[in-house]
Amino acid sequence: MTEFTLPPKPKKTPWQKMRPYIIGIILLAIYIWTFTSIEIRWSRVFSQHTIESLTRVIPQLFSPDWSAFGKVMGLMWETLLMAYTGTLMAAILAIPFGFFAARNMVKNKFLNTASKWALNAIRAFPELVLALMFVAAVGPRPFAGVIAIAIGSIGMLGKLYSEVIESIDMNVVEALEANGANKIQVLIYGIIPQIIPEFLSYAIYRFEIDVRASTILGIIGAGGIGTLITIATTNRNWSEVGLILLVIIVVVTLIDIISAQIRKRLV
Repeated sequence: MTEFTLPPKPKKTPWQKMRPYIIGIILLAIYIWTFTSIEIRWSRVFSQHTIESLTRVIPQLFSPDWSAFGKVMGLMWETLLMAYTGTLMAAILAIPFGFFAARNMVKNKFLNTASKWALNAIRAFPELVLALMFVAAVGPRPFAGVIAIAIGSIGMLGKLYSEVIESIDMNVVEALEANGANKIQVLIYGIIPQIIPEFLSYAIYRFEIDVRASTILGIIGAGGIGTLITIATTNRNWSEVGLILLVIIVVVTLIDIISAQIRKRLV
């Protein structure tokens, strides 16, 4: 009976042996440099005043003020509507960006590159910065938050859409074109059926992110439950803050579970 032996493993070069240690030292140096450069005042962090404040605030956070439940839920519903409207606008507006940024759809390099740069530029602006701009433009109202979420989401969704479009089976498209289908027919029967499930999946995933973002935008005047967080913390009503945090955690968790099941069925 013939015995099979595995070939000997190639010997590691000195660089291959030292590489993990060098990478570890570099990462450690970056962490040390980070903590020393931001000037953390550890004496203040662990001061008697800080410890007393924490022992006073934390128990109140875990004792929610249920009398404010109706008010909190009303603003939480407003936050969900902000996130839904902004995500829906972005999911629709990101489609042309996705097609223009896909190399297999647009052969014009100028349009292709310009679309990718536009998406990169949009992603460079956080929702908070956009919300500050629109609060100044349209006033402190939920509409400012909706526009900020919509524009902020276009960048991410447009990029993901373009990647989905670039990964479609072009054989289907070529077969339709060979049989005399025009561009509209190719789009309806050859491209859309391949991209719709993943488009919807990404839009739902972005909705999850936007719900979390919407809870913060109210702090700067863009409406939603963030406005109540600002009022409660200013008044040092920590029991109400505890209820707000509890509602946010429960709602976001439920949305994550539901959307995960929907996305699992779509893809």
